[in-house]
Amino acid sequence: MGPISWIIFGGLAGWVASLIAGTNNRQGCLLNIIVGIVGALIGGALYGFFVGGAFTFGWNPVSFVVAVIGALILLAIVGAARGNQRR
Repeated sequence: MGPISWIIFGGLAGWVASLIAGTNNRQGCLLNIIVGIVGALIGGALYGFFVGGAFTFGWNPVSFVVAVIGALILLAIVGAARGNQRR
């Protein structure tokens, strides 16, 4: 996937993850893109670890689900870190 595809794919995955996590009102478009792209990398690494072998991203449902799961993990980590900072 090229850079434009990563931005679009990451934005969609980050947006869906923020809707699921309930953080959509606090995030803008740029943060959704960043969360989606980083989430796709996290999800791909975890997929490769648990399933074995390399995972290649493309415009397919499996890649999208992996990216959304990775973005949800990232949002959970960031939420936990922010929660610890407030105490």
